[in-house]
Amino acid sequence: MDAEITPCENRGGASIASLLFPGTGACMGDLLSVENLKKSFPGVLAVADVSFSLRKGEILALIGENGAGKSTLSQLLGGAIRPDSGRIVLEGREVSFASSLDAIHSGIAMMFQELSLIGGLSIAENIFANRQPTGALNGIKWKKLYAETADFLKRFNVSMDPRQVVKRLYKGDQQILEFLKAMSTNPKLLILDEPTSSLTETETAYLLENIRALRSQGMSFLYITHKLSEVFKMSDRVIVMRDGRYVGVRNTSECTEGDLIAMMVGREITNIYTKRSAPRGNGECLRVEGFTRRDAFVGASFRLEHGEILGLSGLVGSGRTELARAIFGVDRRDAGMVFLEGREVQISTAHEAIRRGIAYLTEDRKDLGLFLNMAIRDNLIAPSLERFTAPTGFMKNRAIGDFAAARVKEFSIVTPSVYKKLNKLSGGNQQKCLVATWASTDPKVIFLDEPTRGVDVGSRADIYAKIEELSGRGIGIVIISSDLPELLGMCDRILVMHHGRIVGEVPRADFSEELILSYATGVKSS
Repeated sequence: MDAEITPCENRGGASIASLLFPGTGACMGDLLSVENLKKSFPGVLAVADVSFSLRKGEILALIGENGAGKSTLSQLLGGAIRPDSGRIVLEGREVSFASSLDAIHSGIAMMFQELSLIGGLSIAENIFANRQPTGALNGIKWKKLYAETADFLKRFNVSMDPRQVVKRLYKGDQQILEFLKAMSTNPKLLILDEPTSSLTETETAYLLENIRALRSQGMSFLYITHKLSEVFKMSDRVIVMRDGRYVGVRNTSECTEGDLIAMMVGREITNIYTKRSAPRGNGECLRVEGFTRRDAFVGASFRLEHGEILGLSGLVGSGRTELARAIFGVDRRDAGMVFLEGREVQISTAHEAIRRGIAYLTEDRKDLGLFLNMAIRDNLIAPSLERFTAPTGFMKNRAIGDFAAARVKEFSIVTPSVYKKLNKLSGGNQQKCLVATWASTDPKVIFLDEPTRGVDVGSRADIYAKIEELSGRGIGIVIISSDLPELLGMCDRILVMHHGRIVGEVPRADFSEELILSYATGVKSS
């Protein structure tokens, strides 16, 4: 990797490169030109005659709802799949990629939304996969590999052990590692597909500052995201796709969030968050006292009322998810009590939690939340099988079909049939299916862990509206999220965790990103 690519001094701090190369990085002509690109899959026209250009030293945002064709387009440019027709012109020369490796050799690298890392291998092996230094008989020079990896990580001020096995890293660190892996090829163009979906505010600031620094040196970026705040913070221009087609391109400085949303969804969405003029709550729904688990969380206590939406914030590793999973009975606890509507309950398994009226929507829908190779209807009834099982042991297929059809309609899940496999749906519809699955267990309390991660703005609006409706029914809701605007827009109160402890409680009247981050980083504590 060339020495000109310079790291950040710290995650979220000013980068060395931004000091050496001040300014916004003026564009220097087209790096990439896409002409009438088309790609079809059986029964689906994923990309339809898309054309655009990307300049040298430019951050070009690419936005659209789930299923708009963004990821397919990025895979066409990154060599993961081949187009049916159309041209890709790189620096004035038409190129055709047989593989991602071909694209990398031409100067196009990609940071995938679904991590391409191999969990059982080390950081060094992942960063330099297929590019390890070798010696006699093609054996890997391990000492040299680890030394080069340590030097590379040091350039980006990342304090990881090159020998560390990747599966033991936090999700956010894995996403940063995915970025570094792409950067290790020294690309001219880096395609970023939802690069901050698993990152905290601090990690996001670190990544974005590095992107700006690299842009100032002339590197180009195609930046795919659902977070419109990042579009306005990072990009020079923004392209909108809908239903596989190019809708238009705008200079970022000349449009508003409302303009982009209207282009994406074909309708106006004035406010995706709910309008909670005053905090809600109608009697105690859930009370947690003294929850403790060694090396995860200590002495966690809080109260949730019927109809209240409570936020749970904190940096990755603060213990948010671990606390929720312990309350739900998935993970063990060393101490602590749970009270439902004033009565202590004993919960040691997820089945007991569901039976008591506690639901938990996992942050990882693909690996932990859904059965992607099964039909929508089978997923919707997964936590509620007892309701659809006859005394003879056979499933009540007619009841299941009616139930699934009603849930699909109620939660606005776009599908031609309840028998369609879940892996054929867009990410937004998969997430709505997950929300529908747990909301249909008749819960008193729902924990929603990153409920809109990787979800487009239209599906977000649908999910937020459903959360508000569930709250209106008197269900107590806990939203665990790394998206501060989401918490500020949806919640009545926000609890903040730091190093396994609840260190702050912020009422709606005092909501501010600065206050919550000061608790989350340990600067402030109640």
